[in-house]
Amino acid sequence: MNTTAIINIARQQLGLDEDTYRALLVRVTGTASLRMMSERQKIDVIEELKAKGFKVKKSGRTLPASVKPYIRLIHALWSNCARLGVIENGSREALRAFCKRFVAHGHDGVVVDPDLLSYAQATPIIEALKKMEARGKAARNG
Repeated sequence: MNTTAIINIARQQLGLDEDTYRALLVRVTGTASLRMMSERQKIDVIEELKAKGFKVKKSGRTLPASVKPYIRLIHALWSNCARLGVIENGSREALRAFCKRFVAHGHDGVVVDPDLLSYAQATPIIEALKKMEARGKAARNG
């Protein structure tokens, strides 16, 4: 989200009237107009609004990290492979499809969620991802 939108949301959240809002802008940046501000000045305004009690809320749904270390390892290896360019699509759906090849190959109606794998199911997936990661690192370094 852009800084102008965040400032406007903060203004609403804090219930600042026009005069108070403009006074805050002038005090923090020396100008009363968001359009006249640099990006750095807008960030300074956001920091001031946070000090006044504005809470930035994350949008979208985030999934909690698994308590199982081998599941976290799958996600970490998948992300790292995507970063290295070994995997074109680093999405969650692509990870599900990858896991399905190991767990339910040939069963079209089965959905495989990597967060629900047993250790025995996860082990070959982890090994394959480690090999892919090693190939990606070798390609980057060599």
